[in-house]
Order: sequence, then C-alpha cells, then structure tokens
Amino acid sequence: MTQPLKIDYVEFYSAKFEATQEFFAKACGWDFVAYGPDYRDIQDAGIGGGIERGAHKAPLIVLRADDLQAAYDQLCRAGAEITKDIFEFPGGRRFEFREPGGSEMAVWSDT
Repeated sequence: MTQPLKIDYVEFYSAKFEATQEFFAKACGWDFVAYGPDYRDIQDAGIGGGIERGAHKAPLIVLRADDLQAAYDQLCRAGAEITKDIFEFPGGRRFEFREPGGSEMAVWSDT
C-alpha cells in the first residue's frame, strides 16, 4: 500500500546567512528560532521552513512520513535515487533523494 507523503517543510540555503534571515524578517514578517549557529527555523510562514548556512542551491522540499522506512522503500521502488541515507537530527530522522527529473527532496519523521 502506498503511504501518502505530504509537503511539510521547505529549507533554504544561504551563503549570506544573516542577510537572508534579515531579508525574510523585513520582507515577510517571519520570526526565527536558532538551532545552533548555522540553522534558523522559520516561524509564521504558513508552512514549516528553515534557513541553513551553506552554498546557495535550490530550496529543499521536505515531505513528512508516518513511517520513514516504509517511505524510503516506497520511493526506491518508484525510482528515487537516495542522495543521503537515513540520519537523525534534533526532532526526528530523515533521508534525501532525487526524483527522476532531477529535483532533490527529503522525507522526515518524528518517530
């Protein structure tokens, strides 16, 4: 049975981390929670999101799964290329993949 996966989070990457945070605060009215020196969780954006210090790349769309391993297996069967295997982070676990058209995405679970 296919597990429904829903868009839950968007991560932005910025080489100008502080400037990006300041821009979104001024332009969009977003607040932030710091998780270490290189990550900010975006608050009040309508969908979960974050900014990570790093080289610029396309935003990462993050899907949420009730069963992370089942989602991993489901995406592999559908043709995803796993680009980062399952790992733990504060608040859960996740993995990253590339779909056949080239978009990179992630799936996370808090269990």
